[in-house]
Formats: sequence, structure tokens, C-alpha cells
Amino acid sequence: MDALRLSGAGRHHEGKPMGGKWIYWFGELGKEAYDSVGKKCANLGELTKIGLRVPPGFAISVDGYRIFMEETGAGEEIKEYVRREFKDTKDVAQELEASKVIRSIIEGKEMPSEMQEELIAHYKKLCEECQQADLSVAVRSSGAVSMPGQMESYLNVKGAQEVVKKVIQVWGSAFTARAISFRFQQGLPIDWAPIGVAVLKMVSAKCAGVVLTVIPTTGDTSKIIIEGNWGLGESVVSGEVNPDSYIVDKETLDVERTVVEKTKMVVYNNKGTILVDIPEEKKRLSILVEEEVQEIARICKEVEKHYGVPQDIEWVIDLDLPFPKNLFFVQARPAKSVQKKENDADYIIDLMTRLFK
Repeated sequence: MDALRLSGAGRHHEGKPMGGKWIYWFGELGKEAYDSVGKKCANLGELTKIGLRVPPGFAISVDGYRIFMEETGAGEEIKEYVRREFKDTKDVAQELEASKVIRSIIEGKEMPSEMQEELIAHYKKLCEECQQADLSVAVRSSGAVSMPGQMESYLNVKGAQEVVKKVIQVWGSAFTARAISFRFQQGLPIDWAPIGVAVLKMVSAKCAGVVLTVIPTTGDTSKIIIEGNWGLGESVVSGEVNPDSYIVDKETLDVERTVVEKTKMVVYNNKGTILVDIPEEKKRLSILVEEEVQEIARICKEVEKHYGVPQDIEWVIDLDLPFPKNLFFVQARPAKSVQKKENDADYIIDLMTRLFK
């Protein structure tokens, strides 16, 4: 086996300075920054640039990951562990053990003091801009290589030290067993997985969900499908609930709605997020009114036009703001096209693993 498949040696030191800028506000970024901050962060920057309402926040670049790994020595420890222990085999038990060991190496390190100070300064500035002490934020993975559902994100993170802790844990999640298996299968280095991290204000979600500007079961690009549930969008994509759905004609904005009985929703509390029962009076209510459906569809048409391909977009409506200022977008990415009818189930299963990961 090619040694570079097991080792990232020689790939991550090429002319890279140890210092320099490694945190960026979303407004400083665009889609050209995929490689430096990951696709999720770059797209949040791009959406900000084209005028969409995006929760305020900042991105930690892959250079932040590199500096942490080099200055703490975690990178060398992982490299040595992989060289010594990881074999050329498709062994699930080995991948699980490697994940456990590597994540413990990363999460056992303290962030270098200068990095920690800069990260905390950005978090405090975000708190000031949002006029809220210990602002609740989401700390989300942002890979330069698409690895849907294989890395972790954390919601409702409060306080500077918790943000520092969760950033390190997101870096560690680049070494989940699934992520290790993916890199092994793709011939990518096992021991080197630089990713970006998004830190953005949590929205007080009345409801949330996903939009596809193509119908996944048919490939019909003349319509938009919106799905959502009360609370945070996690419940929609995890398959824990059967969501409300709205099919919108792109030309007329006519809406065909399917409102179902919804029993559970994800909300956040002081320790993160929890799954709770939906109040009886809301179970059979449509989560969106007509003007909200049409506004989501209108904006998503513009996003699709901007990128030039059908989009898979995440949205959330804030409980505390008036319409339309309450509508936020937290991710956009190309939607997978349907090649064959028999692949529909695989497409939908894949889609349902991707939000908030």
C-alpha cells in the first residue's frame, strides 16, 4: 500500500507559516474559500455576501487545525500511532479502536494559549454584537472534502471555555470510525484530517428544516420541496419525525402542502439539545403559513440561480423576530441529482443524515 495513504506526512507543512490569520468572520469569506475553511463555512460566507440572512458568526480555518496539531504535538502522536498500529485491512474493530485512541489524543490536549485568547476574543466580540453575554452558539464541522454525517457538531454551546472545548472536540470528530473508514476507502491519509469549524449564533427556532430545489424522487427541477418540523431541524433529517412538506411550483409559487401529525421536536436547553413532546395543540398545525412558504421558496430560487445548480438548503425561523426578518439560512450545498429511479431510497437516506453534521 502507498505509505501516503496511511500518513499525511509531507502534505501539511509545505510553506505554511505557524502563525498568521486563522479565524475569519463570515462576511470575509466566499465560495472561493472551500479549501481554507471548509465548504460549510465558505457557503455561509457566500450566502452572507449575496444578502441572505445568515446567523452571525465566524469560521476557524484548516490552518487553525494545523497550528493546534503541530503546537500541541497531537499530530506527531497520531502519525506515530497510525504508523505503528493501523494495518492495511477493512477491519471495523480496528477503525473503532483507532477512533477512540486518536480522539483521546486530540481531546486530551489544551489549546495553545495564544490560540485560545484569539478564539475567546472572537467569541466575546460576537457576544457584544448580539448584545448577549455568554451567547448560545452552534459549533459545527466544516470539511473541505464532503463527508456527510461523519463528523460532529454541537448546539447551544455557552461560555468562552465551552466554545474552546467544543472546537477541539469538533477537530477530534474528524476521526470518527466512519470518517476513518471513508478516508481509507478513498485513499486519503488516515492520520491527517484538517477541517474548518463554524461558530455561529443559535437561532431561537420556532421551526426548521430543509429545502431541495429539485424533487429527489423524480429529478423534477420545476418544483421546490420544503420539509420541516417544530423546533430545530435535527428531528427532520434524523428521521425521528415525519415532517410537514410543501411542494412549490417555481413559476407560480402555488403550494401543495402535506401537514401531518407531529409528535416530537428537538429543542435546546442549558446542556445542549433534547427531544421533547410537541404540545397537543401544535401537533396537527402546519409549521409554516403561506407567506413563509413562499418567502422560503422565493429566496431558495435565488440561491439556486446564484450557484447555477439545484440546491440543498437548511433554514430556520426565529421565534422572537417578526416576518421576514425571522427567516435564516444556515447552509446551502449542491443537491444530488437523481440518476436512476431505483436509487431514490439511497438518495433520501443520504439526505436525512446530513443536516447539523
